[in-house]
Amino acid sequence: MDEPTVLRKDQLEISLVNEQKLIKEGTIKDDNPLDLSEPFRELCSACRQGDLKVCQEKITEGVNVNARDPYDYTPLILASLCGHYEAVQLLLESGAICERDTFQGERCLYNALNDRIRNLLLEYDFSKSTDPLQPLAAHITSLLTRESPATTDIVVTAGDKPLHLHKFILAARSPYFYAPFPPEAFGAAVKYLYFGEAPRDLRSGPGTGFTESETFAGVDRISEYLEIPSLLDSILDSGDRRRARQRRTDDISRGRDQMEQWFKENILGNKLEVETSKVNEVKWDRANAIFADVLLRADELPEEEEEADIDTPEVSNGTSSSIPIGPISTTNEKTLEAPKSVIFPCHRAMLLRSEFFQAMFTSTFREAYLNENLTIIDVNCSPEVLEIILTFLYTERADFPLEIAVDVLFAADMLFIEKLKTKAAVVISTLGSAGMSQSEAARTRGIAHEDDIDIYSIVRAAWLTRVQRLEEFAARYLAYRLEAHIDTPEFAELIQESASRIKARQETDSIEMLDDIRFYLGERFRLRFDEAGLDEMMDEGEKPEDLDEDEQLEDVIKITEGVQNLDFSKEAIHSHGYTPEIRTLDGAVVEDEFSEDAMNYEILLEKLDDLLERLNLEA
Repeated sequence: MDEPTVLRKDQLEISLVNEQKLIKEGTIKDDNPLDLSEPFRELCSACRQGDLKVCQEKITEGVNVNARDPYDYTPLILASLCGHYEAVQLLLESGAICERDTFQGERCLYNALNDRIRNLLLEYDFSKSTDPLQPLAAHITSLLTRESPATTDIVVTAGDKPLHLHKFILAARSPYFYAPFPPEAFGAAVKYLYFGEAPRDLRSGPGTGFTESETFAGVDRISEYLEIPSLLDSILDSGDRRRARQRRTDDISRGRDQMEQWFKENILGNKLEVETSKVNEVKWDRANAIFADVLLRADELPEEEEEADIDTPEVSNGTSSSIPIGPISTTNEKTLEAPKSVIFPCHRAMLLRSEFFQAMFTSTFREAYLNENLTIIDVNCSPEVLEIILTFLYTERADFPLEIAVDVLFAADMLFIEKLKTKAAVVISTLGSAGMSQSEAARTRGIAHEDDIDIYSIVRAAWLTRVQRLEEFAARYLAYRLEAHIDTPEFAELIQESASRIKARQETDSIEMLDDIRFYLGERFRLRFDEAGLDEMMDEGEKPEDLDEDEQLEDVIKITEGVQNLDFSKEAIHSHGYTPEIRTLDGAVVEDEFSEDAMNYEILLEKLDDLLERLNLEA
């Protein structure tokens, strides 16, 4: 099979003219609308610089990653043009489009700085990649044919074919659902509500009892009754690849918004907060208004409650039903609140997106059986984390702060939700990577600085959850801040743990974490020279043009007089704010910053070797 080729410049111009014509005619919509807002400008600037933290923040805010600036540059084009591979990968994972045979798609490939980025863009071509909402759509579509476990609660007969459906999906997607329609039209409408792709042709003619015109008329009527006006257009546009893609993307996005609104109003709107000791007293009838068929419970963490008690020491009538801790005081008694639990009404059909719940509901455990009152399932995480998990399962949204990203990572790993686990790793590795540059490391050297994240907990979390991306991030993080960590006992313990993770380790086996730190340490100091602009310095060092003897003599006289007039006293030096000494990590004085970096690099490598000797390790 021939490898895909990049279009020439003249072909790109022809593609642009054709696209603009189709957009003006209204045949297709503009995938890259002009955006002059300040958040989008900040996103473009971050893509130029490769700032993953700002990129992730702007994407989380909802900035359109496919918009363009006044110069017709999209964030993806800027990131690929400037050679920031990680930024390109983040944009593609966040829904940035790089479609072949379109002007912006081919332009992005044409401007890619290197083959590594170009190959990544080709891998994410629309024909090979998926829409960010596709996993949600695929799961809901699969519910139409899933037989085990049984999660349906309504059966509708279309012709001679029974359809096992879910009331909550129908309620979320359409306010009206009954009328005598042709079976083919009814079946197409149901598949549309379940995020299925529009059929390319509807079965009609002899043997069906309906002509083609009657079937399409039925589709038109059912779409009107169900208030889904785009159903007929989706069927008519199914033959054109690009229009079908745009139509389906819009339909899935609209459907997700409907599911999200229904989720907020009915799931989050009906969650219960009760005392943990009274959880078993909660009774929720199976015949309920939101069609829930299972309850999920999450207990508040004891640490949070203790902090709350310290912050708000309230006393009621000077009495307390709790056992006092510490010296008894009649003046400052604290009323310890009873531990709380939060209960969420849920639907098994959506929880099946988690392999953990899928195995539970298809097993012989009591949770798999349907009772008159809904079963309560305890989930080992905080209510805040469980709400994030349910939001992802119902709506494909996963927006959460860095502070709880590790908790989300562990919960997603426990429930076998791989995409959410990947999202948590992305949040940690992007929002936690602020200031990861050699200049920043040099600026903060010798200054007590509290990190935003506990990098040692991150490393151990990466090991426990088997997330390679986090391991690489942690190694890079430590390499760019090695001066602050290399002499600490926590760092030595981490290297020891990394070595012990290799089963039947031999003396000459490598230590993965240490090897990664060495690699990124070399990258850090190599990039330092790139940032300094050595090429410009070399240009400045070129020999000047030959001068006449008179001009040379005049220059010598000026230089001599200037040197004689210089004041080299200590007072004069300090009055001009001049700092004569540049010191390395071991206190040695060097001539310039390049010598400083070269010596610091060797010093850090020697410290790593000394650490291995102290730990009695070889690598």
